[in-house]
Amino acid sequence: MLDSLLQLDRDVFIFLNSLGSEKWDALWMFLTKQFNWIPVFLIIFYFTFKELKWRHALLAIVIIALLITITDQSTNFFKHYFERLRPCNAPDLEGIVRAVKQRSSFSFFSGHASNSMASAFFLYTILKPYVKHIWIIFLWPLVFAYSRIYLGLHYPLDILTGYVWGILMASVVLVLYRYLRKKYFPQSKKV
Repeated sequence: MLDSLLQLDRDVFIFLNSLGSEKWDALWMFLTKQFNWIPVFLIIFYFTFKELKWRHALLAIVIIALLITITDQSTNFFKHYFERLRPCNAPDLEGIVRAVKQRSSFSFFSGHASNSMASAFFLYTILKPYVKHIWIIFLWPLVFAYSRIYLGLHYPLDILTGYVWGILMASVVLVLYRYLRKKYFPQSKKV
């Protein structure tokens, strides 16, 4: 069963990775860097401060920082525990993979996917009573994580597991957020 799943993961990776071409490499290299998403983060922070007001928004930002720290460090723990080679370093994929970017760290599971999904899920949950089209925020983890497949750095299962882990971590941290929100901002809309 596990072997079949890993083979399917490998096959889907090869298919998705092979869709790339050199003319698009620069775009996907740009999209994979967190720094380049700052305009998106600024828009999100704008809505957060606009809708939640100053003190409540600061609480949300501190909780997001805690969430990213927990998600990132736990992701690194799993990477070192499982020690799955990245597709760009897998001997059986040499010559098959479009390895646009190289990394020597491990693959399972994607920190980009877990951190972006954790943040998006958390922000979606707390802002949906205030911002009508907040669901658009989920485009960020989709594009951000796909860039990792395109560049040859992660398998689809790395991405999907990262998404699940991110949602799980966000759900846990939302318990803390709701407690603090209820204690310090009881007049705010429920999430």
